Amino acid sequence: MWRYNKGEWSESYVFLKLLDEGVLYAADAELNKIDDIYYPIIKVLHREFGKNMEFLPGDEIIVKMQNTEEPILRLPVEKFKRNSLLLLDKIRNAPKQARSFEIPEIESFLKGLNMTKVKADTGSKRDITVVVHDVFTGMNPTLGFSIKSQLGSPSTLLNASGKTNFIYELSDIDLSQEEIDEINALDRVIYRIEAIKSRGGRFKFVGTQEDILGLNMQVVDSYLPEIMAQLLLTHYSTPGVAMLEPILELVEERNPCNYSLTYGHPFYRYKIKKFLVEVALGMIPSEVWDGTYDATGGYIVVRADGEILCYHIYNRNEFEEYLIQNTRFDAPSTSRWEYGEIYKEKNKLYLKLCLQIRFIK
Repeated sequence: MWRYNKGEWSESYVFLKLLDEGVLYAADAELNKIDDIYYPIIKVLHREFGKNMEFLPGDEIIVKMQNTEEPILRLPVEKFKRNSLLLLDKIRNAPKQARSFEIPEIESFLKGLNMTKVKADTGSKRDITVVVHDVFTGMNPTLGFSIKSQLGSPSTLLNASGKTNFIYELSDIDLSQEEIDEINALDRVIYRIEAIKSRGGRFKFVGTQEDILGLNMQVVDSYLPEIMAQLLLTHYSTPGVAMLEPILELVEERNPCNYSLTYGHPFYRYKIKKFLVEVALGMIPSEVWDGTYDATGGYIVVRADGEILCYHIYNRNEFEEYLIQNTRFDAPSTSRWEYGEIYKEKNKLYLKLCLQIRFIK
């Protein structure tokens, strides 16, 4: 039996609901539907048997293999509506303690469509591929969308790993091994940072643990690694503040990069918004980033009420604002990713902080 978590089952929900409704509406920065911006769905693609299966919406849902004319199946759209509503109910009412769960009725229906999986391949930002009619250009592009769901636990925008550690040199401080052990024994990273600062210590960003992430960030902007390092340090040293936007405001006030703010240019906000979009649509910390988006269409968000809305390139400004207003820094396991402790190399003291960004809902 298939077992998926709420986010993974949400991918199937989007698949069924798109075919039921036959249209995808855009969202504003507050995730409200924009009634006059929408994309009629021509077909939904699903990869099976080495090539794409095509699902064409209408009063009947036509299922066929790509580049063939003869349908495999014809099913009334009501079946997709009924199963999308059933799936939404099952996701909402799944046991809170269950990390993953079975939905036999949905599995049976999807297998009846010749589908053997619902989850996108690991490492891909593209969760669903659709062909839409672009009312702005008259063209019918094939677009890949990343899916984020508010039906389950908040999902991550940027996952933590050893590759997302930022390294800081500790200056203006001299600690014995006994003092290092004493500070490292404190049970929270914020207390360790406070202890370092109380002894006069200063934090100087020296680089990311893995070069690829730092270089990927420099592709977006040469100062971006330094800016993110300042945001990350502010997060780990400011009690009760995790939301990205207020942390960004604190860093803007300090202006560590010494930008000229005479005319109110939003240097920090602009660069961080660009970074969030790159991560959302294609950038992966462990792979060289060449600027090519995997999620060429943008984002589909499943709201808590079951509405599905999208952020596409035409409403990029709304997408950027949505990302910056709805994300927070997270503190992953210190033991798993080996950060948050003072260590010594060549008679210099260092401390690592781990970057993970999560949606707030």
